[in-house]
Amino acid sequence: MRHRSLLVLTAALTTGALTLSACGSRDDDKEKSDGGKTTVVIGLDAPITGDLSALGQGLKNSGDLAVKTANKVGEVSGVKFELKALDDQAQPSAGQQNITKLGGDDDVIGVVGPLNSGVAQSMQTVAESNGLALISPANTTPDLSQGKDWKKDVRKRQFSTYFRTATTDEVQGAFGGAYAWEKIKAKRVYVIDDQKTYGIGLASAFQDKFTALGGKVVGTEHVNPEDRDFKAIVSKARQAKPDLIFYGGEYPVSAPLSQQLKDGGVRVPLMGGDGMYSADFINLNKKAEGDFATAVGKPVEELESAKKFIADYKAAGYKDAYEAYGGSAYDATWAIIQAVKAIVAENDGKLPDKPREKVIKALSSVKFEGVTGPVSFDEYGDTTNTMITAYKVENKAWKSQYSAIYKD
Repeated sequence: MRHRSLLVLTAALTTGALTLSACGSRDDDKEKSDGGKTTVVIGLDAPITGDLSALGQGLKNSGDLAVKTANKVGEVSGVKFELKALDDQAQPSAGQQNITKLGGDDDVIGVVGPLNSGVAQSMQTVAESNGLALISPANTTPDLSQGKDWKKDVRKRQFSTYFRTATTDEVQGAFGGAYAWEKIKAKRVYVIDDQKTYGIGLASAFQDKFTALGGKVVGTEHVNPEDRDFKAIVSKARQAKPDLIFYGGEYPVSAPLSQQLKDGGVRVPLMGGDGMYSADFINLNKKAEGDFATAVGKPVEELESAKKFIADYKAAGYKDAYEAYGGSAYDATWAIIQAVKAIVAENDGKLPDKPREKVIKALSSVKFEGVTGPVSFDEYGDTTNTMITAYKVENKAWKSQYSAIYKD
């Protein structure tokens, strides 16, 4: 793959409105019972229960907030939006069942999700066959959009219906490798992954960049996502004498792994990606202090464009936090809303026949200032926003350390 460099983010994101002007009228043939408005359903697939429910609930709540906001401000005249959220428990089989169910509901015009790249792989073909837009706020595996040969710089869009508001592991993993070498000053790294699509891809991109810069990988290991006892890995890592351990995977595994490594005498930081960047990583890990994680985008708390989102989320009284992907989930939902707005405006204020295929086409041209910054999609359906942030656990909380845009 081509090697890239980190560019320090030097300009603040500009504040922009989340809404665009539009006009519209009712489609008499499609009117429902809500005051003559046409009901448009946006599906959502996420792990609402299970080990990753903290992240899944943040996705669901943020999508719900976007729908409620659109209805409150009358974003699309004559249209009322509803959210239909289904639980995949981070299981590919459940995700496939959910997209089949959503695809069979004629009122569903697009779907937000899923969280996991492995789940997305089970959903993409079904979404394509149903002509249903699938827009993830969290998938990062490059294969999903650009194909398996992206490392050879042979890139081909895989599904015309697939989009995402999260940048890829080509960006995130390489950012992590460069950050480990340039900022943490690590020279020897032990690399572990969970054998899942996301974890393998992230660890591979990290390793490629780290070694290209001069770093040495002193050992590699694979774990099962269900594992919680890491005595064997602790022993191997201690003998390898790394000054950093990188984990490709998610917080239910990385939290006990981090604690057991340090308890076992491997007193070096654990570093991971956005699957590790959760408050639950700290809650489940008494030895989290000093660990690192990268996550797509910039902390919404530091973005002028996210102030309204944060205030509205708090006012809505959601029980669970918006977590790492709340802002991008809001933006993914809003992108579908803006696509609906565009096709209604082009059809004399009415929702056109066969709206799904028109939504897919409209998404390719959607452009607005979202919670996470500028939102638009490239020729593969990937976000054009390639900002990444590195975090460190300090005083029992994730603290941002460095943000950058990753470019050639």
